Amino acid sequence: MKIIGIGNAIVDVICKVDDTFLTNNKLTKSTMKLVDENEFKSLLSSLKIENTVSGGSVANSIVGLSQLGTEVGFIGKVNDDELGAKYESGLKKENVKFFYKKKKETIPTGTCLILVTPDSERTMATFLGTAGKINDHDIDINAINKSEILFLEGYLWDEGEPKKAFEKAINNSNKVAMSLSDLFCVERHKTHFLELVKNKLDITFANEKEIMSLIKANNFNDVINFAKEIKKLVVITRGEKGALTVRGQDVIECSAKKNLKIKDLTGAGDLFAGGFLHGYINGKSIKESLEIGTEMSSKIIQIIGARL
Repeated sequence: MKIIGIGNAIVDVICKVDDTFLTNNKLTKSTMKLVDENEFKSLLSSLKIENTVSGGSVANSIVGLSQLGTEVGFIGKVNDDELGAKYESGLKKENVKFFYKKKKETIPTGTCLILVTPDSERTMATFLGTAGKINDHDIDINAINKSEILFLEGYLWDEGEPKKAFEKAINNSNKVAMSLSDLFCVERHKTHFLELVKNKLDITFANEKEIMSLIKANNFNDVINFAKEIKKLVVITRGEKGALTVRGQDVIECSAKKNLKIKDLTGAGDLFAGGFLHGYINGKSIKESLEIGTEMSSKIIQIIGARL
């Protein structure tokens, strides 16, 4: 296997809402909020479901990699329930090896309510369920050892046990990539994330807001200088400004696609990361890898949901 991902194994429930719904329910647009099962059911009770699909940030990237022809695997915790079975079959259908044996848990499989507003922004309310209870015993060291890159998501740091799972995975990996995932994630775990980016990760994926928050930057030049100093590969998406990488003194940029019929921004960062990693792992140049990532993200935002 070339790449194995570890992330929240979550089933996405996609609904269209207006901005008033977000305001009334104290949700901040374009961010992810963790909710309990009762709050999740309450939010969903008045909504019409547009689509239900296996999701999770890194899982979306891994599926994108598989669709591009890269051999991949995934570790994520699900319950042996109806949603857990749907989740596993969704991965297998996409030729992703699932390195987790599901069993009966006291907590159900995780679910993410994806609220799409008329401006195509997505706001998420996530009930992690058993996904957030992944621990070091769930990590398949053999599978990680045999993969070239381990890919992690910042979302998984929102619970206590997954940190041990991450540490075990990182300590047994050949090369580590991670997505910072969300601005709220960065703000909650700033010290820990900064330590990871500086000392543990070979590749960091972030959007402009996330990386600026992480280092308390005053402007984007601060980000460039920070990335140059740590001498790691930092990949940053900037929306309409495109994307860029920094490694050592090398800064490589890629323009965003123009004139797209945007329907839903869900999965844009996930598919970008998947496309970039596909190029990177298959010997493409950094510029070509950025272009593949940009192509994948431009495709996903023109459909509803986070899977092509």
